[in-house]
Amino acid sequence: MRVRTKWFGALAAVAAGIAASAIAVMPSASAQSAAAPDKLPVTVTNDSGRSEQVHLYVLGIKDGQLGYVDQAGDFSAWPPGSNPPSPAPDVSIPGPAAGESTTVNIPKGLSGRIYMSFGDELEFFLTPDGLVQPAPWNPSDPNHDILFDWSELTYNDEGLWLNSTQVDMFAVPHAVSVTGADGTTQTRGELKPGGRNAVFDGLRDQAGWGDTIVTRGDGTVLRALAPGKAAEAGLLDANYLDPYIDQAWNAYTDKDLTVVPFADQPDTKFIGRTSGSTMAFTDTSGQQVATFDKPSTADVWGCDGNLHAPNDEVVGPIARTLCAALHRGTLHKIDVQPGGDPAADFYREDLTNHYSRLIHENMVDGRAYGFPFDDVMAQESLVHDGNPQSAAITLTSFE
Repeated sequence: MRVRTKWFGALAAVAAGIAASAIAVMPSASAQSAAAPDKLPVTVTNDSGRSEQVHLYVLGIKDGQLGYVDQAGDFSAWPPGSNPPSPAPDVSIPGPAAGESTTVNIPKGLSGRIYMSFGDELEFFLTPDGLVQPAPWNPSDPNHDILFDWSELTYNDEGLWLNSTQVDMFAVPHAVSVTGADGTTQTRGELKPGGRNAVFDGLRDQAGWGDTIVTRGDGTVLRALAPGKAAEAGLLDANYLDPYIDQAWNAYTDKDLTVVPFADQPDTKFIGRTSGSTMAFTDTSGQQVATFDKPSTADVWGCDGNLHAPNDEVVGPIARTLCAALHRGTLHKIDVQPGGDPAADFYREDLTNHYSRLIHENMVDGRAYGFPFDDVMAQESLVHDGNPQSAAITLTSFE
């Protein structure tokens, strides 16, 4: 089981109306032990076809400290911040020109993000509690009009986990790769030719979703916001999914929902039934082990609130299974979850996560991180190797 952590509290601050969050993929305790380089080379190749200067940033947590990494792979903690937030030092790394590559090094023990921006440099801020990261869904964020994106990673003694995430937004097309000691390279996150425009066109054609696309004054299409972020910004109906949630929740007033959260443990099952607005789960012995009040649309988009998934072996696995099924529109009709065929069953309802649907449809391998628990049934754009020798991020064509 992979565990996600949000950089809040002492590790990230929300200040001056700017939201800060990240989702980092963490390894399982049983992951393969690996003898990998202390500093892993990550080659960023610019096949975007764009002419702007690319700026790179490697930010994250190492040894309990929040900080940044230079091109050589040396980690430094951020200096103290202030209230109101003070500008962070410029820690950008010059990125590759069109058709060229730049290599950055990632120290073992880092969990964080690699940002890439086109044209302008990103602005980060510091408070006494931590780092305020870009939040472009906020119109007042100084990075709102910058074309940028990020990938997320964890690199430690058990290997590298690297993913191209679309959990918050879809902006810069890029693929991630890792090469292991045996020379095998895994790649995820590659869009089909014309995929970026196809996602935006699909959202424009979907009733109620067109405003989730953010376009700069010069006509540059910057990004599409994930539904939770778009709803926060008033760009998508905040109650959009409520009718489907009602349908799915009420479906189990007179039949069982069986959750089998671990593919390698088919005998671990939890049985759910709805009474009123509460879905209660028992284990196979009949002991009640979890209850969930009916979630709101915001709870589903964020897989939080009434669907909060703690890092345990019961409530968390059930919660993430429910959330994935609600995003994909399968909860009411597939009574053993996780379940369904991604091509035949996911996103078939009129009210569904059309943002995630369109991104998945336009990926070469159909895999993406369209919402926080898109790794349920392994639909995420993640590469992992227990003994990585190198990794790569390829900025692919915008056309």
